[in-house]
Amino acid sequence: MILNADVEIFYNSLGTGADVVLLHPYPSDHGYWQPAAIHWSSRFRLLMPDLRGLGRSGVGEGASTMAKLADDLLQLCEAENVGRAVFVGCSVGCYVLFEFWRRHRERIKALVLTDTRAGMDTDEGRLARLKNAEETLLHGPEWAVEQMLPRLLSPQTLRSRPDVAEAARQTMLHASARGLAAMQRGMAERPDSTPTLADIDVPVLVLGGEDDLPSPPAELERMARAIRGAELKIIPKAGHLAAFEQPEEVGRLVRDFLERHGR
Repeated sequence: MILNADVEIFYNSLGTGADVVLLHPYPSDHGYWQPAAIHWSSRFRLLMPDLRGLGRSGVGEGASTMAKLADDLLQLCEAENVGRAVFVGCSVGCYVLFEFWRRHRERIKALVLTDTRAGMDTDEGRLARLKNAEETLLHGPEWAVEQMLPRLLSPQTLRSRPDVAEAARQTMLHASARGLAAMQRGMAERPDSTPTLADIDVPVLVLGGEDDLPSPPAELERMARAIRGAELKIIPKAGHLAAFEQPEEVGRLVRDFLERHGR
């Protein structure tokens, strides 16, 4: 645990070597990375925090804004003596990394951006998040998870891999209703990171599932084109949780990227 201002942040460390920091998607916790992490931990030290309000981390006061989450990330780096590292994010984890880049780009050696988008929410999307936050407080975290899960996994996973779907669900059930609502409100406030893409001048891998509904391949392609020299990989038979649904393929692709840019 680390203490940052009003909140305790839980994190797990795995392996030894050059540092890689992994930021999970909403509404999962750091366990999201476990299936893929075995492909990297023999060569790298993996630091996997639970974002505030999710997993075993505290919620703090007010919305979980990207500014707060970026500051949490800085405190983790300070506590673990991380100078420069490769940062890997999924979904909201990447929203945090865009903010972290704007504030602390000197700490970033390379980026892996998975199943995400750079733009801010539309007015309609923002209102939907705020409504979801209120309904989550009313109905509870299990209700929120059940509402989201069908949109996060590929149809094939839902249809023929119930064990994977249930394992993914389990990574989402440690959050409180208050924590989920705070994160939804924070995502609704996030700035447009599209202008940031042109400023990124470190190696970048953009990766995502071919069946990702929240961040479809066309969105990933636009993001990769906007970042100089970015690599793009689309993962078959995977949705928004590509690293969990296809850990061997994602593990192989990210390991190759880390070997080239993470030392």
